[in-house]
Amino acid sequence: MMQELVLLIVGLLGGIIGGLLGTGGCVIMLPALAFLFGYQLPIAIGTTITAVIITATSGAIGHIRIGNVDYGTAKVVAISGAIGAFIGSLIFILLAGNISILSLILGLAFLYVAVRMVYEGLRRSIGAKDGKEIPGSSKKKGILGFLIGILTGIVGLGGGYALVPSFIYLLGSPVKIAVGTSLASFISMALVSGAFKLIQGYVDVIAALLLGIGTAVGAQIGARLVARVPAWVIKILFGLVFLYVSLKFILLPFGIRI
Repeated sequence: MMQELVLLIVGLLGGIIGGLLGTGGCVIMLPALAFLFGYQLPIAIGTTITAVIITATSGAIGHIRIGNVDYGTAKVVAISGAIGAFIGSLIFILLAGNISILSLILGLAFLYVAVRMVYEGLRRSIGAKDGKEIPGSSKKKGILGFLIGILTGIVGLGGGYALVPSFIYLLGSPVKIAVGTSLASFISMALVSGAFKLIQGYVDVIAALLLGIGTAVGAQIGARLVARVPAWVIKILFGLVFLYVSLKFILLPFGIRI
């Protein structure tokens, strides 16, 4: 019972941080499962991406209600991303028995998250643009969705931490539209990736449900705290935390624990 309560709390915290920073809860849930609860890495990945189905759906509904979704972009990225997630999930099956490679890939992914957060925190802003659409051709958006879909299929990450900055920095999207469209686009990737891992037996269903429920509730709290908490401070702090997490993943294959 205690573990179930802690899982719910982890999901809640992940949702609050995700709601504040637009990163999604996966970057909190995955390392918590791997290092706090001692889940084997493939199961931590599978459980996280399954939980994110609930998170992304809840978040997308909220952003749809306030008009923060570019439906044209969401459709292109969702379709190409689902195809990428299918391919990535096949690669995951091949890598599931090789924890060292999975750990290195995750370490590099979290290193990117850490650098991005510290950079944005030091700038104190990622800029703000007006508009209701994400610029760029359907071809560019399709390629972007496909590549992030592959990453999602392999390591169970990719929504907020990869799609949002890609929309903003590569395509020049308004921030709010980037966050809303990211959540709407990511549902298909999470569904495909989660289904594969569920079939393969890499999902703790109860943990995924508890994390998903906690994150969905936490995201609503986080969204309400945006106006009250300086996001740049949180980005620097969690950027440093994720730097530590990335090093834990990278050093794990070499038998070094920090």
